[in-house]
Amino acid sequence: MQHRIVVLGAGYAGAVAAGRLAKRLHREDVAITLVNAEPDFVERVRMHQLAAGQDLRPRPFSEMFAGTGVELRLAKVTGVDVDRKTVAVVDANGAGELAYDTLVYALGSGSNAQDVPGTAEHAYEIAGRPGALRLRERLARLDAGQAVVVVGGGLTGLEAATEIAEARPDLDVALVARGGLGDWLSPKGREHLRRVFGKLGITAHEHAAVTGVEADHVATADGKVIPAAVTVWTTGFAVHPIAKATALEVAASGQIVVDGTMRSVSHPDVYAVGDAAMVTGPGGKPLRMSCASGTPTAWQAAGAIAARLTGGKLPNVPIRYFNQCVSLGRQEGLIQYVTADDRAVRAVLTGRLAAVYKELICKSAAWAVANPTLRLPTRRRRVTRQRAAAVSAVGETA
Repeated sequence: MQHRIVVLGAGYAGAVAAGRLAKRLHREDVAITLVNAEPDFVERVRMHQLAAGQDLRPRPFSEMFAGTGVELRLAKVTGVDVDRKTVAVVDANGAGELAYDTLVYALGSGSNAQDVPGTAEHAYEIAGRPGALRLRERLARLDAGQAVVVVGGGLTGLEAATEIAEARPDLDVALVARGGLGDWLSPKGREHLRRVFGKLGITAHEHAAVTGVEADHVATADGKVIPAAVTVWTTGFAVHPIAKATALEVAASGQIVVDGTMRSVSHPDVYAVGDAAMVTGPGGKPLRMSCASGTPTAWQAAGAIAARLTGGKLPNVPIRYFNQCVSLGRQEGLIQYVTADDRAVRAVLTGRLAAVYKELICKSAAWAVANPTLRLPTRRRRVTRQRAAAVSAVGETA
């Protein structure tokens, strides 16, 4: 019988993991099913561009996985039973169930409202395509001079504020940050960021915690009321809640606790990748939720699964950071070089060259989904009955 591998979620991490497994394992030995609610790959790192009115290139999975042997199941995941080793789904035909021998959990994350009153009713988010399209439609209806407030001073907030301000210079764009503007950047990086904000006419409200969102304003802890015809909420991500509802060991964040091979510490037949995984990085710090973290975890998980099924050598590649890439509109960018554990160093790349660099990174990330082995030679290895049985037995006795 074929060893059944089910991958949940086709974001950067899930799609790369599925493709990499298909390129490394013999098709007669494994059945790889990729479960995703949408038929197209979503370039999440470009959602601020989509919201600002730009059209993105369609990337249908039917083309990206053509000839790989990966079966795409268009369905919404509604539950996982790690004891029965089944996944509950709902598709166009109704409710169904998928059985697995090995599960790759890559359901990722969404917007985090952080329990601030009014966000659900009045704020827009860009953590996914539906939210970005909703914001796009709303921005298109704004008249000149109306106020757009972006809440959140992280990478997503900076990219959203600058993209909107560049695309709609007639709007009054502001950003509200809990700390200082770009306070995690190097001095040169912060200086460049302030220069771009000034050039685009973006107002920065620093050291301001938003305590409430209304239809026409946001309120801060110090009593300030900031007018907002549109509020964009970018204060971080929250993982999909399904894992927390299972018997899997999860962290307080809801992320699945994994070992160095991305294998669940409580259920060895389950692997978690991307935002769904609690991965310890350099210096003992958890990896942040990002594309920069997600793709390497997918490589690690796929390599480990293939090795355990075929008797190969387990991968042991440390996951580290090199830089943070920030687009500041289409003409400006900021590349902040960092230590392995993601702390800023003095070196930065700015301006038009940085914008080109960031665009190259975005294109490379999407290209990696369709080319999971980076077009390097690879051999599909055979899965032995003994290895597959051993892997299944470990999962059943965990």
